[in-house]
Amino acid sequence: MIRIISALLIGVAALVPAGAGAAGPIRLADDAPDSHVVVSGDTLWGISGKFLREPWRWPEVWRLNREEIRNPHLIYPGQIVVLDRNGPTLKLGKRIGAAGDRALYEKRFPQVYSEPARVAIQSIPLRAIAPFLSEPLVVDEAEDAAAGIVVATQEGRVFTGPGDTIFATRIDPEVRDWNVYRKAKPLKDPVSGELLGFEAAYLGQARVSSGAGVLVPDAANGDTATASPGSAIPASLVVTSFKQEIGKGDRLLPAGRPELPSYVPHAPEQDVSGRVVSIYNGVGGAGRHDVVAVSLGKRDQIEVGHVLALHRNRGETVYREENVGPAQRYRLPEHRYGLAFVFRVFDRLAYALVMESDGPATVADSVRKP
Repeated sequence: MIRIISALLIGVAALVPAGAGAAGPIRLADDAPDSHVVVSGDTLWGISGKFLREPWRWPEVWRLNREEIRNPHLIYPGQIVVLDRNGPTLKLGKRIGAAGDRALYEKRFPQVYSEPARVAIQSIPLRAIAPFLSEPLVVDEAEDAAAGIVVATQEGRVFTGPGDTIFATRIDPEVRDWNVYRKAKPLKDPVSGELLGFEAAYLGQARVSSGAGVLVPDAANGDTATASPGSAIPASLVVTSFKQEIGKGDRLLPAGRPELPSYVPHAPEQDVSGRVVSIYNGVGGAGRHDVVAVSLGKRDQIEVGHVLALHRNRGETVYREENVGPAQRYRLPEHRYGLAFVFRVFDRLAYALVMESDGPATVADSVRKP
């Protein structure tokens, strides 16, 4: 028995900390528990919030190195997260018995389990961002210029739906599945006016049923009435899913697999500064678990999992002190009011989910390294 208890007290050597250079010490949440049993529906952010005042500093208390942040050891329902307040550090514990009312735990670092019935928890609530993993699309001018084009619809219909056939040009024969979109509003930096891309209206998906070709007349019966020899034949695609009606002139881009946000929440290594470009669905302001587009992307070394601080731009305000003397103009300092988690990144834009907010996020608000 003594040997068993002694073995439980032996810690595994800590990994290289990922949070070197982070601002300030790690602060535990008020009434942080000693442990937490992971249940279905938990997220890395939510679990971290039980232990930490700043949940995005999760990698630091887990002592993860950079590679583990990008490819995290997954956590599953039924596991036990144990807090060591001396670090503080978080580890996984395995229930091995009980002594009175106190459970005994074997502390371990996160591990990957292969049991098929267990689904690993995600960084943030997937239900809040599931539609955004394949839509909306951000398309730049070059992509739009090279995109496939719907040139005709089945039986000349104005619009088509699931099961209908559409005909399109510029379809790569090596690609089977395509996203169909309609180019919508341009997204511009609210300060510089730079065109960052087009937020395309996602219409649905289509699958190639027959490739494009060139008409060759039938030498046996001399059938050349329908078209002249050498006429192009567009590719045929069957609409497999749809959100809006698809019609002539709509565009197609190859449909990739949705990128699930498996990264651990973490701050960018470098200082970044951008703006909120748009609030999805055109609402006036975004609250918790709403989606915003920001003017930072791959060119700014932004990646999935980055946490950005939201700052309110107060701008200039005119004051008159005690109604004495001329009015004076002051620029009030920015006010940090929330955090957003980046879950999809394009070249010059990224979509982020507002995780914490004490006020609505609006267009032109600043986003920075927290």
